[in-house]
Amino acid sequence: MSLGYRIAGYEFSPTEVRDLLVAWLALGVAFAVFFAGGGPNIATLLVVPELLVVSLLTAGVAFLLHEVAHKVVAVHYGQIAEFRADYSMLLLALMSALIGFIFAAPGAVHHQGYLNAEEHGHIALAGPATNLLLAAVFLPAYLGGTGLGVDLLATLGRFGIVINLFLAAFNLVPFGPLDGKTVKRWSTSVWLGSFVLSALLTVGSLLTVGLSFRI
Repeated sequence: MSLGYRIAGYEFSPTEVRDLLVAWLALGVAFAVFFAGGGPNIATLLVVPELLVVSLLTAGVAFLLHEVAHKVVAVHYGQIAEFRADYSMLLLALMSALIGFIFAAPGAVHHQGYLNAEEHGHIALAGPATNLLLAAVFLPAYLGGTGLGVDLLATLGRFGIVINLFLAAFNLVPFGPLDGKTVKRWSTSVWLGSFVLSALLTVGSLLTVGLSFRI
């Protein structure tokens, strides 16, 4: 009998669920502090609690589903895969937000079993691809909020678009433990196409919708 949780047909251990929730909450708080302007402006979160909600639903969800996507594809290829939070890096995300910038590396999906280069590439690409899809999901919220004059909805959509596009582009940089290095090792053409698309969309979103917070 499984002692874990079955969500959408996938098994998640209690430890994995705990780590995913902790990472989601920690990154939500870190990005909210960053959006508020760092430690000197942290009181803004008390005056404008919507900022934390927006952060949890955009940055928090973007990181969460990015990692879950890695797990889903790894399991598809017969891997034993689980997410593990990196608590020291989560602390660094919180500390960096307090001094006015953000560095977030919440953890990683660890998997075991034989994989060829293409399968490794598919698992790595799943995270950035999910962020691109999420950006499209947030687009109607931005357009609807803007059209109806609902600032909170427009802000949710704006942050969701920009953050997800940026995460896709950043993770496709072919360096160190980032997804781009694994994708490029599998297929240079797939890597180049996905990276250029993500980068162009990120720049375009920053120039058109930006990341200002308005309620």
